[in-house]
Formats: sequence, C-alpha cells, structure tokens
Amino acid sequence: MRGADRQTGAMFSYLSPEAMVPAGHPLRLIRPIVNAALERLSGAFDKLYAAGGRDSIAPEKLLRALLLQAFYSVRSERQLMEQITYNMLFRWFVGLSMDAPVWDVTVFTKNRDRLVRGDIARAFFQAVLAAPEVKPLLSSEHFSVDGTLLDAWASMKSFRPKDGSGEPPASGRNGERDFHGETRSNTTHASTTDADARLAKKSDGQAAKLCYAGHVVMGCGHCPQPAHGLVVGEATTLATGTAERDAGQAMMAPLAKPGRTTLGADKNYDTQGFVAAMRAMGVTPHVAQHKNGRRSAIDGRTTRHSGYVVSQVIRKRIEEVFGWGKEVAGLRRIRLRGLERVGWAFTLRVAAYNLIRLPKLLGAAA
Repeated sequence: MRGADRQTGAMFSYLSPEAMVPAGHPLRLIRPIVNAALERLSGAFDKLYAAGGRDSIAPEKLLRALLLQAFYSVRSERQLMEQITYNMLFRWFVGLSMDAPVWDVTVFTKNRDRLVRGDIARAFFQAVLAAPEVKPLLSSEHFSVDGTLLDAWASMKSFRPKDGSGEPPASGRNGERDFHGETRSNTTHASTTDADARLAKKSDGQAAKLCYAGHVVMGCGHCPQPAHGLVVGEATTLATGTAERDAGQAMMAPLAKPGRTTLGADKNYDTQGFVAAMRAMGVTPHVAQHKNGRRSAIDGRTTRHSGYVVSQVIRKRIEEVFGWGKEVAGLRRIRLRGLERVGWAFTLRVAAYNLIRLPKLLGAAA
C-alpha cells in the first residue's frame, strides 16, 4: 500500500542530538580526545578573557565548530553557522542543545581572532599529541619532512610596484590589468591586499602565484613500529626559495635525538647546508639524491643502508597530509590574510588531519 505524503509536526520532541548520532560514528571517538585536549588548555583560555563582563562564546565550542569546518569542507564561517543551525550532528559535536541559539557570524569571527592572537591552534595541536591514547602511536626516531604552497587570498592584480608606479586595474568590478612586458618580483612588488603573500611557484613550467608555504614533519616508524603517519611538527612561513629547508631545520630541532633520529625528504632538501645542519643535530638525513647536473650532498655511506630505502618509501605518505588538507579542509586557498592568521588556520587543519586518522588507528591498536 502506498504511504500518504503527510507532513505533520509533533508538539513535543524527546530526542536529543546525542540520541541521533550513530554509535559507530567516527566523531564519537574523536570528541572525547578533543574534549580532553581542550580541558588541558583551560588555563590558556583563562588568560585570553576578562574576569568579568558579558559571557562570550565558549572557546571550547568555538574550536569544536572550527574543527567541523575542516572535517566537512564547510567553505566559510557563514555557512558553518547555517549548518550548526539545522545539523544535529554538528550541534552534538559543538555541545549545543536542540533549542540553543546559534551565534552571529560576525561575533563568531571576532572571537576566532582572539584565539588567533593567543596562538591557541598550536597549543591545541600539541595537546592532541599529548593524549595518553595518542602517544603510543607517535614515532620518536624516524620522521619525514615536506612543504607545500598555499594560495593566498589575494588577486594577482593586487601585486603592484612598491614605489606606487604602474597602471591600476581598469574601473569596474574585476577590472582588466595588462601585465605584458612587466617584470615582477618580490623585491620590487607587493600585494596591496595581503602584504605577507609572496610570488612563488612549485617548479619550473608552472605559473607563479601569490602564496604562503606550509610545512609538516610526519612520524614514520620503522619495523617493528608501524608507520602511523601522524603529524608531529608544523610551521607556516613566507614562500621563499629556502623556506622548506629553513622550516625543516626549525621543526626538527626539538625532535632530534642524536645518534638515533632519521629524516626522510625529497630532492629539494638535498643541499650541503641542510644536510650539514641535520648532521650537526645528530639526525641522519635520508634525503632523496639530486643528481641532475649537480653533486648530491649524501653518498653511499647513507644510501647503502636498508633504512634509507624504507625512509624513501614511507616519506611519500606525507603527501596525504597536504592532499587531505587541500581537497577537504580548505587549505588549497585559505580565506584569511596575513601570515599569523594563515598560519593559525594551517595549524588547526593539521591538528584536524591527526584527529580524522585516529578512529582507524586506535581501532587497529585495540
């Protein structure tokens, strides 16, 4: 018998968001880890707010909402507020009841900027790694490093001469700008909308864009420890020619254990300066050899070992971090400006990457 298309509403509802979330949903495992990390940050939150006055958005709820934005590819904070309004899964994860009002988007972004100034994203990233269930999954001796370009939220038309010369774009919305015959570089030009953005390209033959550079260090254990591939270090820098190697040195400094640590990397890290810096830290550089018209900084004393071959295989998994971040979490072009805010967003999304990996990793460990 065909059912009737009746649309009726009940006067009362006794269901809570908790009851609507399936028992096996991945967020059920992620949420306790997030809550424990936020609890460890309570002291840091206290320093960002006045002792009295009107209540603001709870920073714990704000961070949970921003994690959902990364998990579910929500394009903007305005769409995020819309999703939280009617999405019961979102309300449950954030910690809002069914009838709790959702915040105004302007109030939400202003409170987010307060967390940016407090560098809460990096503290949250470290707090997740410090969780008792996460620590056994981290590698303490074998790592991989890599970087990627993050498109800046700035138009190429904004890349103007620093001395004020040059023709402005034509009037009207998205006015034309003729770049033919004009030599542009970071030395002579700068973006008028995002002064920290730099003109860069990943390789020869690709178009140069206004970018930032995001960097990560991934733990990649060797046998008998499995390669869980969690990110243990991150950084965001200006997109310069030496950014990857400079950031790699800075991120490895607190991780190095002289005589026991190895670091896998691609050919971009095969320079005399980077290899020497790693060896000065006591880190064995398992760097891919760059022999195209030049001499590699490492030789057979390193490449002959089986561990070098393993590092070169496992290090490629670091691309999964950037792939997920750009395709899912919005890292391809972060809708923020300035190194501080872009770096904050990058760090939070790297923390989100670790969190979405944990349900399977902890399930396998169990």
